[in-house]
Amino acid sequence: MALHAKDIHDTQVDNSIAAGDKHPPEYQRDLNPEAMAGQNIGQEGPHPEKEAGHTAHEIKEFQARYPQYNNDELKRIVILPPGSRLEQGASYVDLRQDQIEVIKATSDMVAGEDNWLVPKAEVDYELWNRLTGVVDPQRTNEA
Repeated sequence: MALHAKDIHDTQVDNSIAAGDKHPPEYQRDLNPEAMAGQNIGQEGPHPEKEAGHTAHEIKEFQARYPQYNNDELKRIVILPPGSRLEQGASYVDLRQDQIEVIKATSDMVAGEDNWLVPKAEVDYELWNRLTGVVDPQRTNEA
């Protein structure tokens, strides 16, 4: 059976959904409650690493494991509190692990109870290089 132009019915398309949204506005929160989770766009969602008090200085076990850092340095090492969502594409190092390596986060990653995750964006580069084991004098500002 051939389809003719007279057989095509005029249908209305709902254009009320904004570009980039997956669902109509009235259902967005129910169907995708954490739509921006892990995205690096503005300050969407909580950022506990930006609050005071989440540093290596507060963790006695950290101080015992890393005695080479003085009190001033420990206060500058931001540690993500458990439950903090990591930002997609951002770099972190987990100083509680035996093998220190830089982690590139995906949007579904969350800091756990057994992590001492340090966000690269919250630590100056000289301290970051020491934390990650960089020994090149040009990169550690000791040249």
